[in-house]
Order: sequence, then C-alpha cells, then structure tokens
Amino acid sequence: MGERPLKIRLLEIFNDGQPHWNNEVVETIFKEYNMSGNYERDLINFDLIELASGGMLSDIEQKVDTEGIYKKDFLLHKYVITDFGREKAESACAQG
Repeated sequence: MGERPLKIRLLEIFNDGQPHWNNEVVETIFKEYNMSGNYERDLINFDLIELASGGMLSDIEQKVDTEGIYKKDFLLHKYVITDFGREKAESACAQG
C-alpha cells in the first residue's frame, strides 16, 4: 500500500463495515506507509477527525487511554463508516 492518498486509504480500511479504534488504524497506516512518530500519529488522527466531521465516519465510542497505548490520558475513539462514507470510498476506489 502506501500509494493511495491517506484519506482514501482510511476510508478503504473502514469500508469493511467494522468499527475500528483510532490507535489500531494508526498502527495499520504506520506499517503500510512506513511512518512513525508522534507527529505522524497526530496527522492520521486529524484525518480521522476530518472524515468524521465530514459525515463519512461516525464516532461511536470513546475511552480514556489510561495505559498509554496510544497517547496517555487522551481519548481513544472508535469509528465506523457511514453510508455517505461508503459511497465516497467506493467512488474513490473506482477512480483509482
């Protein structure tokens, strides 16, 4: 992977219809795009927030990261793709 625009790849991940925690998605993107570090983690998280703000993902659950598995004392978010997000993912994949 690592060749598709990041937001398109994020939609592809969520297009499986399953909910995903933001920290798990970041791990996947890190591996596929050969990324690492706090700055890149926060960029990916910001993209997830933008996709949710745009109505393509829905934030269905939150919990505080008390253990520091992602970012200690910050919120972890579980997202699921919306119908609108699925439409956008499918049209983006058809163009790719």
